Amino acid sequence: MRVVEAIADVREAVAAARRRGERIGCVPTMGTVHAGHLSLVTECQRQSGFVVVSIFVNPTQFAPHEDLGTYPRSLEEDLAKCRAAGVDLVFTPNVPTIYPDGFETFITVERISQMLEGEHRPTHFRGVATVVAKLFNIVQPDVACFGQKDYQQQALIRRMVRDLDIPVEIMVCPTVREEDGLALSSRNTYLNTEERQAALSLCESLQLADQHVRDGETDLAKIRAVMRGHLESHADVEPEYATIADADTLKELNEPRPPMVALVAAKVGKTRLIDNLVIGEE
Repeated sequence: MRVVEAIADVREAVAAARRRGERIGCVPTMGTVHAGHLSLVTECQRQSGFVVVSIFVNPTQFAPHEDLGTYPRSLEEDLAKCRAAGVDLVFTPNVPTIYPDGFETFITVERISQMLEGEHRPTHFRGVATVVAKLFNIVQPDVACFGQKDYQQQALIRRMVRDLDIPVEIMVCPTVREEDGLALSSRNTYLNTEERQAALSLCESLQLADQHVRDGETDLAKIRAVMRGHLESHADVEPEYATIADADTLKELNEPRPPMVALVAAKVGKTRLIDNLVIGEE
């Protein structure tokens, strides 16, 4: 496995792989690699012959009051996990490499960036869209893998790729969970023992929504109230949203219209977590 920091080195390695006739895959990450990331690597290996993983904590997707300075970083452990997983190239740029002095061009995906996460993190998706577009320009992959756990992010990236005619296939891979259902997240490391237990209320609220739909409930406002009520029943949990939306547009629905997705966001202690579940499907 090769580890590089320079854009020119990425392009040289990718060009050599293309000369060998290999299909290029890409897995963008912010590091603190866990089993969820590695599941993306596995799928990317199925879809391509040369896998590039990027590790970059992207400052432009954090607001000034958010956790950029304390976001977990574990580069040596990340590289060891990537090496064991058979990754071909790891790109670990520094901030000036991605955002050189004078940088002033950003991408905004209008509608989808303004709802849900966008309401609570207004500048977040501008940073996400910009850094992913830059990574796609640097790596020029044939396929890129993202997790369903960040549902709105992958929906935004799929829209950006369609709208800007970026020639990359976006693969969305299932959320990887702990045995008790908690979605894997780098921010889970912030949780103490009590908060870790309370965090299960997020996935439980999604399961409640799915069960209500399967039982024939058609009043989605009632289901949303059940979801929020379950979150609020835990002392350490402060819900931000709990909703059911169209699985493609993320527009909130008033009545069942599959495919649908239930989405939640909440602060557990001081840690903000998100989760989702596609519901109403057999």
